Amino acid sequence: MKLATIRADNAQLYGAILEDGFVNLTPDFPQWPTLYDAISAGGFDQLLSMAEGRTATHTDFTYEMVLPNAPRILCVGVNFPDRNAEYKDGSAQPKYMSLFPRFASGFTGHGQNLVRPPENHTLDYEGEVAIVIGKSGRRIAAENAYDHIAALTLCNEGTIRDWVRHAKFNVTQGKNWDRSGAIGPWLVPFTDPSQLDDARIITRVNGEVRQDDVLSRMMFPIREEIAYISTFMTLQPGDIIVTGTPTGAGARFDPPRYLKPGDVVEIEVNGIGTLTNGVEDEA
Repeated sequence: MKLATIRADNAQLYGAILEDGFVNLTPDFPQWPTLYDAISAGGFDQLLSMAEGRTATHTDFTYEMVLPNAPRILCVGVNFPDRNAEYKDGSAQPKYMSLFPRFASGFTGHGQNLVRPPENHTLDYEGEVAIVIGKSGRRIAAENAYDHIAALTLCNEGTIRDWVRHAKFNVTQGKNWDRSGAIGPWLVPFTDPSQLDDARIITRVNGEVRQDDVLSRMMFPIREEIAYISTFMTLQPGDIIVTGTPTGAGARFDPPRYLKPGDVVEIEVNGIGTLTNGVEDEA
């Protein structure tokens, strides 16, 4: 079962993706206006149960960012050994993980175009797995971390590279341009550790493989990410953690291979699906 946020009939709706379309669950849960509201209230399993045995209500729709009003999105940077080597600064694996915030306004949905702004054309791709927290917790032990995950999704953590260099100590500016990235297409319930432990990320640009790696090679595995982040903040249902991208982003080619209008980026992870986005210039 896959849950998604879509737009149809001039309205934003949430529900389940079926083989032949989308079943609208929004009217069944008036207390939860959005998919984020349902998850933050602990209603994820209720949505899945309500979708069982239903037939499609829509076959014509567009995907939106899967949790478009998620207030807390935290991203892990430089989390694969080859990515660390790309920086060519001679540094060994860092003692602690790098983190930065992103905001929902910086993401669009599956099938929608990423937007390249007029101020700078260094729009880059980063294929990643994102986890959605389903159970709150503080100082979560790594061995218990998976108990706090409700669902998995995909992220193209699109970045305006030149703008991550606008300040000495942060990358926030380059990571939050409107609709520069995407999260989706849907949420896949997390039911088994193998969904993460055996996952492989493949990113293609115009059909060419640019990134290809496995999550088991992460310098900071997802269990450790949850444990570390929950040390300083209480993780809450609906929080999104974007877990890190492999080597192969456009900035690391010589010369760099940034995204341009007409490009198509596909991020595929076994067991989750494929997130596809085109590219356009901001109108």
